[in-house]
Amino acid sequence: MGRSRNTRRGPAVIEEPVDGGLAQLVPDPDRGRAWTLLIDGAPQSHVDLDDPAYLSFDYQRRIGHAIDLAAPPGRPVHAVHLGGGAFTLARYVAATRPRSTQQVVERDARLVELVRRELPLDPNARVRVRAADARAGLAKVPDGWADLVVADVFSGARTPAHLTSTEFLDEVRRALKPTGVYAANLADGPPLAHLRGQIATAAARFGGLALIADAAVLRGKRFGNAVLVASDAPLPLAELTRRAASDPHPGRVEHGRALTDFAGGAVPVTDEAAVASPAPPPSVFR
Repeated sequence: MGRSRNTRRGPAVIEEPVDGGLAQLVPDPDRGRAWTLLIDGAPQSHVDLDDPAYLSFDYQRRIGHAIDLAAPPGRPVHAVHLGGGAFTLARYVAATRPRSTQQVVERDARLVELVRRELPLDPNARVRVRAADARAGLAKVPDGWADLVVADVFSGARTPAHLTSTEFLDEVRRALKPTGVYAANLADGPPLAHLRGQIATAAARFGGLALIADAAVLRGKRFGNAVLVASDAPLPLAELTRRAASDPHPGRVEHGRALTDFAGGAVPVTDEAAVASPAPPPSVFR
């Protein structure tokens, strides 16, 4: 069982060792039954049990826009989540698209146990959680099953190398329906070599791409998250741009020629050449 320590206000912080380090569930002082999950001090997820449609983190809100636009409003979808954290985005899909069928693949079995116990899923939600490596779990998804594949996988604050390659995206495309949408949380800082390589890799496998990020991240001014959205079907670029611009911290959407120019001649990443994403500087989490 985890151990708790008192805070100056509200419920206690819950601490428990998991496979990936020390997990902490920290109560949100501004929301009654909301918690932030940290692993070794790095924020991973925010969950509001009373309002699972609330997305606190900027990058999760941007993935939420992609989820909202992946199918007509409220229509149930088949979704695969690579990387579970506190199951924030699976809860979001269940709340905004009732009767959706979802699979969550999270390698850290002890983290899955902690989240299930302390932040239980709605028993009516059709969410299956599998403790497995993301790529191995994806390989078990039937061909053409998913309307949506979301990748948000970090190990020690870095995306593992085997989830950055064209071969990995071949598995994503195999699992997706022809009109399906892929959304990935990427993290990088100057000189943005990893981000540019991921754009080139996705462009080699999908017909349409969009990248959503803070302007300062895109200019290489600071380390941060960027959300890549890809599909072989036309992307709703105008609506995606409008939603990102109206966020509390507005995001910019790059696509088409501008995104190609941003990639700057980067080449697609293969399994043989893949490396993990860069580690964030310590100042990111201060």
